[in-house]
Amino acid sequence: MTPPSIGELRSRPALEHLDLVAAPVAAALQAWAAADPVTAGAVGVVEIDPALADTATLMEAYPDLLPEMSFNCVLVAGRRDGEERVAACVVRADTRADVNGLVKRSLDVRKCSFLPRERATAESGMEHGGITPVGLPGAWRVLVDERARTAPVAVIGSGLRRSKLLLPGSSLVAVPGAEVVADLGR
Repeated sequence: MTPPSIGELRSRPALEHLDLVAAPVAAALQAWAAADPVTAGAVGVVEIDPALADTATLMEAYPDLLPEMSFNCVLVAGRRDGEERVAACVVRADTRADVNGLVKRSLDVRKCSFLPRERATAESGMEHGGITPVGLPGAWRVLVDERARTAPVAVIGSGLRRSKLLLPGSSLVAVPGAEVVADLGR
């Protein structure tokens, strides 16, 4: 399957260009391809200027990239009975994760907070501004807004600021371990 592209964002098969993604993302893509080669084969990667890694800047630089195609991944945590519960929340760029409502209830915690930048990057093995649901630690939950399913193309981080992953929305909700959640983004 040919990986998707959006305007000037011309992707190449991610599995053939693993040097453009963070090490945990490369390992996860290879494992995904072993289990589901068709879905993993639909994942593309495009190299970008690292200064464009933030969503708003990227959309400004590439006008064909619409907010409903761009997805952000934020890491949150909460505690219950002394046990920490961490989750990645994947939502469209034109929404914000409902951290203090739906996410808190999904994790069954009293309070939910964003992971500090240093901890998020250290524990994910990814760069700030490039964190992606592909390749996160297995103990972390991956919550994906159901609207991703209908995106013809979804743009997410690659684990590095210098590239982005492009994949069909149907593949984004099929990321290993993903839990599709209605109204995750508000």
